[in-house]
Amino acid sequence: MCWTGRMMLGTFSILLVLVHAAAACEFGPFPYRATGIVCRMTKPAALLLNQETAQVIQAAFRNAKFPNITGERSMRLLGRVAYGLSNIQVNDLSIERSEVELREDDAIHIAIKNMTAVFKGTLTYGYAGAWFLQLFHSVDFEIESSIDLELNIDLTCQKEQVVPDASDCYLAFHKLTLHLQGDKQPGWLKQLFTDFISFTLKFVLKREVCKEINAVAQTLTIFILDLAANFVRDQDIIVDISLASDPVIKASYIESHHKGLVVYKNSSSVLRDSVFSPSLLTENRMLYFWLSEHSISSLASAAFLDGRLVLNLGGEKLQELFEMEDTEVQQKAVQMIFQGTSYNDSVAKVWSLTQPQISLQPEGTVVRSLVAAEVSILPAGEEPLVALYMEKEITVTIQATYAEKKLILQPVDSSVEINVFKCTADPSGKDPSIQSFLQNMILIAGIPEVTSSIGSALTSLMNSKRLDLFDIIDPEIITRKGYVIVQLDFGFPSHLLLNFLEKSL
Repeated sequence: MCWTGRMMLGTFSILLVLVHAAAACEFGPFPYRATGIVCRMTKPAALLLNQETAQVIQAAFRNAKFPNITGERSMRLLGRVAYGLSNIQVNDLSIERSEVELREDDAIHIAIKNMTAVFKGTLTYGYAGAWFLQLFHSVDFEIESSIDLELNIDLTCQKEQVVPDASDCYLAFHKLTLHLQGDKQPGWLKQLFTDFISFTLKFVLKREVCKEINAVAQTLTIFILDLAANFVRDQDIIVDISLASDPVIKASYIESHHKGLVVYKNSSSVLRDSVFSPSLLTENRMLYFWLSEHSISSLASAAFLDGRLVLNLGGEKLQELFEMEDTEVQQKAVQMIFQGTSYNDSVAKVWSLTQPQISLQPEGTVVRSLVAAEVSILPAGEEPLVALYMEKEITVTIQATYAEKKLILQPVDSSVEINVFKCTADPSGKDPSIQSFLQNMILIAGIPEVTSSIGSALTSLMNSKRLDLFDIIDPEIITRKGYVIVQLDFGFPSHLLLNFLEKSL
């Protein structure tokens, strides 16, 4: 399984599906700090994600609930002047540029430069002077603004999961111009209200916008954490991706460490050490995943215990396997095994008798297991007849690639040793042609068919978790002794973010 999945702020909330970084967490003693999965996101990925910042900031401004602003001031001749701004809304927000900085061992700094926005609403004012009765008037107003926004996002920990804290938020106003009823020329009313409204308005905007930005970040984080939890869970099999230790924030990357323990029916695997070292990962690609041999092996064991390592074949697929080559020996062996029965009236079952033993090596993933294969004939109206049964020790080295949104497993080396052989057509088991044919068929066609089926099943599982919605670019799966590295670049699916913001805010 691969955890892929990806706005600064909201962007970094989406990043949390990949990087569950945290700070100020209390971690237990060894072995609970052992690491089974590591994720590293580099600066190029942060820059790409930062392109989505505008979407999140716009959503925060649109969703901010601006309260009515009221005040009063004593004016010469006019007496006491009271005012109120109501029905405040934001229009035409745009961002000239956004910058992101990873501050080592500190926080993620985001600077939004030259953001413009137009605030619209209603101004109600009244005054009671010595010579006037108290009068109130209402006019529509429009405020043009130019703002710089700075955020320092701290990554805090709650229940071993990350929560971004964007409360360190600052708005700097370069322009705040008030227009009344569309009049662009300064009049006495505009001159009267602009100065003493501006201070109050700046304070309210900062408070409400920053509060909403933090709220959007929290909402996105909950959504992304739910996605992450769902991605690493399938029925009774769960991968524990809670934090194993504090994160690492460098100027060029963010790195997080996770337990990577596999939980099956409330029983968890135990990892007592870790071979991870930061030097194992580079900074050339956007995103890296480091997965330990223990995590991969535990997943295979859980799949075995859950009865998933079973493959049924029939019809055309069965025919393809047994007629992989057109020779006299093959024809004779097939005739003897199937006793003239049609492939459509037969079925083959292949399953693992023992938990697969997984070893990660530079040449690939080495899988060892005791496997059984059974071919049954299904006579009309009669009980199935087992025509062939075998148990064999199989060792196969598999190389994995991911292309066109599909996981491809390719066996590059394999060996088979038949331990048990029972064939109705050869009760004594002394016909060398049948065993020789079956040995050859298993190596040439059987093992590739099984690995292909496993690859297809894993692809379907990952796509059911919405992995196929992401643009994964040039992924590489590199095996080394004791671990595997998945490294890739990616494109962010902006439509997913927009759909989420529209539905949730």
